Amino acid sequence: MNLCDLEKSAVSARPVAGDGVLAFPPGFNVARVFIDRHLAEGRGAKVAIRTTQGDTTYAELAAGVNRAANLLVSLGIGPGERVLMIVKDSVAFFQLFWGAIKAGVVPVPLNTLLRARDYAFMIADSGCAGLIYSPEFAAEVEPGLAQSGHRPVAVMLAEGGADSFAARLAAQSEQFEAVPASAEADCFWLYSSGSTGNPKGAVHRHRDMVVTSEFYGVRTLGAREDDVFFSAAKLFFAYGLGNGMTFPLWVGGTAVLLDARPTPESTFATIERFRPTLYFGVPTLYAAQIHALEARKPDFGSVRLCVSAGEALPAETLRRWKERTGLDILDGIGSTELLHIFISNRPDDIRPGTSGRMVEGYEGAVFDEEGARLPPGQSGRLMIRGLSAARCYWNNPEKTAATMLGDWLNTGDTYTCDEEGYFAYCGRSDDMLKVGGIWCSPFEIEAALIEHPDVLEAAVVGNPDAEGLVKPEAWVVLADGVRGTSSLQTALALHCKERLAPYKFPRRFHFVEDLPKTATGKIQRFRLRSQE
Repeated sequence: MNLCDLEKSAVSARPVAGDGVLAFPPGFNVARVFIDRHLAEGRGAKVAIRTTQGDTTYAELAAGVNRAANLLVSLGIGPGERVLMIVKDSVAFFQLFWGAIKAGVVPVPLNTLLRARDYAFMIADSGCAGLIYSPEFAAEVEPGLAQSGHRPVAVMLAEGGADSFAARLAAQSEQFEAVPASAEADCFWLYSSGSTGNPKGAVHRHRDMVVTSEFYGVRTLGAREDDVFFSAAKLFFAYGLGNGMTFPLWVGGTAVLLDARPTPESTFATIERFRPTLYFGVPTLYAAQIHALEARKPDFGSVRLCVSAGEALPAETLRRWKERTGLDILDGIGSTELLHIFISNRPDDIRPGTSGRMVEGYEGAVFDEEGARLPPGQSGRLMIRGLSAARCYWNNPEKTAATMLGDWLNTGDTYTCDEEGYFAYCGRSDDMLKVGGIWCSPFEIEAALIEHPDVLEAAVVGNPDAEGLVKPEAWVVLADGVRGTSSLQTALALHCKERLAPYKFPRRFHFVEDLPKTATGKIQRFRLRSQE
C-alpha cells in the first residue's frame, strides 16, 4: 500500500497492496492521516467521539488537537521530549495524545490503575518534560511525583480549575502545522510491566498505528466508516488504544468512550445508549457479563461483532456468550510491544480455544530454546515479526536485546501451531501473570505480602479460576505462632489491595509450612501452578 498521497486521499480510495508493504512520504507525521485528513475529506461535521458529556465532531477534534499542540509548545516542551498522560478515557485524551504527536512531542499514556511507587518509577525513568493527569488519580499521582526525584517542566490537571489542561486550551490557536517526522521516527511510548516488577517503556514509531489499523482494523475486522467502536479496554492499553481511538480514526468512524470502570452494568448501559457496531472486551469482563445476563437482557441489536484479547478466551466463555447473546467473539493475541493483535480468529473463521491464525502483515513461528523452529503440534516460544514492533525498550538495553531479536520479537508466551496454522496458547514462558488482560509481576505481590507482620515468606503464581481465567494465587509461610484462618486471608487480601493496583491481589491463599525451592534458594513457582 502506497501512503505517499494518503494525507489527501479518502479512506474509500486508500490504495491496497496484497504483499503487506507500506510506503510513507518524506516528513511523515502520523497525526496528519489520523486527524487532519478528515477535514479535507469532508468529514468535519461528522461525530468522531461520543461520551455521556456530549458529542465531538471531527472538526472540533482537529481544532482541539491543534490547541493542545500549541499549548505544549507554549509550556516549553520540545520535539522528542516526553509528556506522561495519566488521563481517563475522554476527549482530552485524544487532544493531548495527537496534539503531542503533531508538535513532535512523545506522548506516554500510563495505566490509571497504578500506585504512587509505579508512577514514581516511570516519572524518573522517562525523564518526562510534562505530566498531565485527571483529578480522579491525584491521590496516587501526586505522591508518585514527590517520590520520583524528577520534576517535569509542566505539571497540570487534565481538567478542573483555571490552570488545567482543558481550561488553558481555550487561549490557544486552532491552527498548527505538524512537525515533520518520518515513518521510522519515535512517536509514542507505552509502558509494559516486566518480570522484575519495573515497567518497561516500549518505544513505538510513527508507522506503527497505521500498520495495526490497516492490517487488523480493516483487513481482519472489516472496520468501515459507518462503524461505531466501543472498547471496554481503556485507551492506555495497547489493545484499547487501537479499539477505541486509532481504528475509528483510521476509517472515519465514531468512537464511544466510557470514562468509568467497565462493569457489566456500565458496559450494558453504554451499548444500549450509544448503539456500537463493534464491541471490544477482555475475557474477565465477558465472564462477568455472562453472569449478569442471567438477570438482565440488554439490547445488543446494534453489535455486529465482539472482540477479545488481553488473555486467552476460554472456549466455554465463547460458547456461553454466543448462547446468551447470539454473537460470536473473535479471540486474538496482541502485545504492548507489537501494539495490537497479530494472531486472530476471523468473522468467518472461528476456532474456539485457539487464538486463530496470523494477521496479514505479520509472521509468527514457534521456536525451541535453542532457536530452532518446531514442527506443528509442538509447544515452544512464540516469536513474531511485523512492522508495528516497538523499536526498543527505553533505557533498558539488556531487556531489549533479550526480547527484540533482529526482526523477531520474543512474546514470552508458549504456544503450539497446528498444520492448518491455528495457534493455541499454553501459558507464559516465565512467571508473569496476566490478570484481567494486564500483566503484573508475582514478585511485586510477594513483596507486598511479606510487608504484613504475620507473613514470613510468600510465592504467587497464576492459576485458573472457575471461569478458566488466570488470577493470582498465593502460597504463604506464616510467622511463628500465627494461625492460617479465613479472617487472616481476608486481612491479607485487603493488605494487598491497599498497596497494589486493585487487580493484583491474590484471590486464593494457601498456608503452608515451606515453599518448594532450588538448591540455591530460588522458589520453584512452576511446582505451585494448578495445585489444589
